[in-house]
Amino acid sequence: MGIDESGRAVAPVSRVTVAAYALLGVLVFGWFLYGWLVQRQGFVASVGESAGTGFAALLFVSIVGSLRRAFG
Repeated sequence: MGIDESGRAVAPVSRVTVAAYALLGVLVFGWFLYGWLVQRQGFVASVGESAGTGFAALLFVSIVGSLRRAFG
């Protein structure tokens, strides 16, 4: 257990969480390659689309985490 700035004990990130984020990164990279190489939509468009997908996924994770913390 670590200690945050306010003095509260915080648990380290679990291996499942690290594996889920790694899987999300692989999927976003795969989405980039699919758009660029299969759909042939251009490099910049594929980067933008995959970045938007990654940010939307992180936003979803953040919302779920805050709901779990508030109600769980």
